[in-house]
Formats: sequence, structure tokens, C-alpha cells
Amino acid sequence: MPRTQRNDNFIDKSFTVMADLILKMMPAKKTEKEAFAYYRDGMSAQADGEYAEAMDNYREALALEEDPYDKSFILYNMGLIHASNGEHEAALAKYRQALELNPRMCQALNNMAVIFHYQGEQAEAAGDSNAAEALFDEAARYWLEAISIAPNNYIEAQNWLKNTGRMKNDIFF
Repeated sequence: MPRTQRNDNFIDKSFTVMADLILKMMPAKKTEKEAFAYYRDGMSAQADGEYAEAMDNYREALALEEDPYDKSFILYNMGLIHASNGEHEAALAKYRQALELNPRMCQALNNMAVIFHYQGEQAEAAGDSNAAEALFDEAARYWLEAISIAPNNYIEAQNWLKNTGRMKNDIFF
């Protein structure tokens, strides 16, 4: 049974019925509709913490989806799952793939920066200041790119960049 038929509360059931109606009425090819259904089921499974099921659905959606922009969001969500599981290299790979298809996906840039910052903190805690600085610089590079796309977002990152001297105060204003 598809995940969307297993929803157990009124709001989820209502949303599912409306989404199914819209999907049926959309002027789209059958494969596009199937890709969307898998993507929707993947998001539902991901929200429930069912990461293996979500990944299966995202793989199916990715195989069916033709639109590069839509594929970028599937890859992004796959990256989120890898990051949640501590699989940072796999997450970075998915985020890079998403950015190849959608270079202005600032949330992927932000998440990559978060991973590099975390790795920098780990290196710093291990006493490897050279590796830490290199990882912090990599985090800064991705945050600066994300902020250039969305200057009103990532305020914490902007503060970190300013406090560490990696961003001039007036760079975006």
C-alpha cells in the first residue's frame, strides 16, 4: 500500500486526497505524475523518520523525473537523509549533484557549509588547527555563496563570518 494511503489523521488524509486530485488534473505525462507520487511518499516517510523507505522512494522518483530543477530537490532531500545519519561525504555528494542541476539552491550550499564547519570543529577538537582552518575556510566559501543568493538568510552564518574575519561587514549591502 502506498504511504499516502496509510495516513492516519484527518489533515494528512485531506491533503492526500487534494494532492491526488490535483495530480490527476495536471496536464503532465504519466512518468511525471509517478515521479511526483514517489517524491511525495519520500517526503512523508522522511518526515516520519523512515529514512530507508524515503530513500527508496527518492531513488524511484529520481529514475522517473526528467526535469533538472525537480531532480535537484530529490537529490537535496537524499542529502538531508545522509546528513541526518552522519554520512557527511554521501550528503556532500548529493548536495553537489543538486547544485549541478540547480546552482542557486542556497539551502544545499548552506548545508554543505554546516558540514564543513562541523568537520572544522572536530579537527580543532583533535588539535589539528591547520585542517580546522582549511575546513572553516571551505565552510565560509559555501556560506558566502549562499548569502550572495539569499542575503537576508543565514544570519547566524553571517555573524560567524564577520566574527572570524571571513566576511567584510558591508559585502552585500
